[in-house]
Amino acid sequence: MLKKLAKLKYLPNNFEVIERGDHVICAISGKKIPLESLSYWNVDLQEPYYSYIEASIKRES
Repeated sequence: MLKKLAKLKYLPNNFEVIERGDHVICAISGKKIPLESLSYWNVDLQEPYYSYIEASIKRES
């Protein structure tokens, strides 16, 4: 697709695309997350996570 970093607004059950792109970067690992694979994020911190592992690391810190 675009091979561009997207800007998103993370909502409780979904996200809103603010700036078009095809991926975001995990706030913990720095891994690229394709938007179609994005399943984990924090609404309060507005951060995406690569997997449940990174999400739980953030939750524990």
